[in-house]
Amino acid sequence: MRLRTALLAMTSMVAAPSLAMASTITGPYVDLGGGYNLVQNQHGHFSPTTQADGTSSNAGSKSQYRHHDGFTGFGAFGWGFGNGLRVEVEGLYNYSQLNHRNHTAATGSTRGSDQAYGGLVNVLYDIDLANFGLNVPVTPFVGVGAGYLWQHYNPTTTQYDNGNVTRMGGTQGSFAYQGIVGAAYDIPNVPGLAVTTEYRFIGQTFADGPYRATSYNASGVHKGNVNFDQRFSHQFILGLRYAFDTAPPPPPPAPVIVPPAPTPARTYLVFFDWDKSDLTGRAREIVAQAAQASTHVQTTRIEVNGYTDNSAAHPGPRGVKYNLGLSNRRASSVKAELIRDGVPAAAIDIHGYGESNPLVPTGPNTREPQNRRVEIILK
Repeated sequence: MRLRTALLAMTSMVAAPSLAMASTITGPYVDLGGGYNLVQNQHGHFSPTTQADGTSSNAGSKSQYRHHDGFTGFGAFGWGFGNGLRVEVEGLYNYSQLNHRNHTAATGSTRGSDQAYGGLVNVLYDIDLANFGLNVPVTPFVGVGAGYLWQHYNPTTTQYDNGNVTRMGGTQGSFAYQGIVGAAYDIPNVPGLAVTTEYRFIGQTFADGPYRATSYNASGVHKGNVNFDQRFSHQFILGLRYAFDTAPPPPPPAPVIVPPAPTPARTYLVFFDWDKSDLTGRAREIVAQAAQASTHVQTTRIEVNGYTDNSAAHPGPRGVKYNLGLSNRRASSVKAELIRDGVPAAAIDIHGYGESNPLVPTGPNTREPQNRRVEIILK
């Protein structure tokens, strides 16, 4: 019943809502904890000089000691490797009451206690549940440990109803091992600090040795040895852990933003003097820019469109026809210059539009410099 109650308490601690996402440890940490220690019954084998009812005999006897309430405490220093794996060195102390002795020839009452102290080396692994698609605010962990513990029995006395008394005690060291299952919960706004809950199973092996038993009865005092079989403990622990290296990783360097190269213009304007189709020095510079740009942008065709203003050297309908021819001559001059600048002739289409499509609207018969132009369009 006590074991079932303790297991339910441990389950409640693990299932309780956590404070924040626990984190994988990188670097050194310390861990402190304590809780309930439940020890299973132990079998004692008494030497022939001590009988189970406190009398002396030429034959040995066996009986069973029952443990009651107890507690445990530990401190550990460890190192986390950043991938979930941790290694730590632990020092611990266990205490347990003894309150009954079974399978004795005579009835009686037993009172006493025992304690264990020593160290273990533990290997643990933090399980990142995000790797399994679970977004829960807890990091479970499992582990195993091995080491050495000294087991000390404080004077434990059995008072029999027949008046006899048996007293047992002593200290012995032995190999110890443990299994660990737990979970960690980060404390908000305190980097590196976490609350832990754990269940631990500890086993300890004993060799024949120095536990002493003394019987007091009507025939005198009789002394002998007591040997115990393996000792198993179930522990339910609440702890506090602090990881020293909790600085978040530096943010990745900001990407270097390279400003895009200016995109060459796709339309170029070449202006002409009144009633002229030959290129000025400035006009040749603009044509050269257009020719150079055609090699840097994706161009499938170059349109060269010539225009005039609505004034003309010859008035009337004859002037409209004259301006149409003038716009074609201007477009041809630009084409010839493009070819001299390296543009293939087959890539150039020319058109003359005369007075149509003025860049600047004007009244009739107006000399407007911006309308006397050729547009070079890269397509």
